Amino acid sequence: MIFLGYFLFFFCWLARVMSSYPIWWSLAVSHQYSSLGSQPILCSSIPGLVPKQLRFCRNYVEIMPSVAEGVKIGIQECQHQFRGRRWNCTTINDSLAIFGPVLDKGHIQLQSKLFNPPKTVRIYKATRESAFVHAIASAGVAFAVTRACADGSATICGCDTRRKDLPDEGWKWGGCSEDVEFGSMVSREFADARENRPDARSAMNRHNNEAGRVSITDHMYLKCKCHGLSGSCEVKTCWWSQPDFRVIGDYMKDKYDSASEMVVEKHRESRGWVETLRPRYTFFKPPTETDLVYYETSPNFCEPNSETGSFGTRDRICNLTSHGIDGCDLLCCGRGHNTRTEKRKEKCHCIFHWCCYVSCQECTRVYDVHTCK
Repeated sequence: MIFLGYFLFFFCWLARVMSSYPIWWSLAVSHQYSSLGSQPILCSSIPGLVPKQLRFCRNYVEIMPSVAEGVKIGIQECQHQFRGRRWNCTTINDSLAIFGPVLDKGHIQLQSKLFNPPKTVRIYKATRESAFVHAIASAGVAFAVTRACADGSATICGCDTRRKDLPDEGWKWGGCSEDVEFGSMVSREFADARENRPDARSAMNRHNNEAGRVSITDHMYLKCKCHGLSGSCEVKTCWWSQPDFRVIGDYMKDKYDSASEMVVEKHRESRGWVETLRPRYTFFKPPTETDLVYYETSPNFCEPNSETGSFGTRDRICNLTSHGIDGCDLLCCGRGHNTRTEKRKEKCHCIFHWCCYVSCQECTRVYDVHTCK
């Protein structure tokens, strides 16, 4: 089972028990769950956690809402990066496979009070898309937990006091350096807990999870604040900060485009047969810890297919003037498109009045909307 499924399973169950919200990520940003640390019994009540995850939940239950927030921002960033592609990170409400069947291979039967009757969740494929999802969600968890530690919303962690080399002349250490090592540890310990099988998929997932976390560490930067008369910046205090998460999303999207195709090799060790990955093409540079890896070919995502995890592109909005993947020719897979008109109310004829406000009229404008057949 992929770690994203268990993040979803944890918070979907918790939301059903504690509130009436229909989708799991509503809990991630709700203040009513800030008291989770006083309810450790919840961890043992969650079905499906492996012992390592259960111990982690009990030890760090206070930051579990930040874990949910991290998965949420990972989903949002994935949907932004793929918004104009055939596969656009579509999520399924109340389903364990939150990105659809595209993520793993096999069928998993869930026997849980959540599903009546039990629901079979189809998850499939070790593709580029799966590699990106693992990386961006793992990065999102590390990012959200690190930020929660720095802003004080989590009391079991705080600022990073290790990163304090001798500063250059004209500035000194100050503020709260974000402890990305702790955030990465949380992501690694919980997310990778199930990736301990000696098979290729676990090896792929572990690699891509770590690639996402490393992307956060590699993009930390020195953020400074000036002090002095009239903003003269005679002295600066500086601290290590994470970048905007969009920077991470853009970076991981580049890694998706250049992901390394691997092949599976089997060999015997003392513990039995073990699967490992090696690059398919030896004349290319082997992947580093920052690169994404995959070993199965992606479907074209043109038609709905539960076996491949494709939702198809029918009724998707396309760009009639674009020659790229978001254009009606490519996005609609040659099936053609429909056109309809929509009326939208917008502000218009805005005038600035001295001093100091803007007045606008409301206009109705007609737009052509193109959708795939």
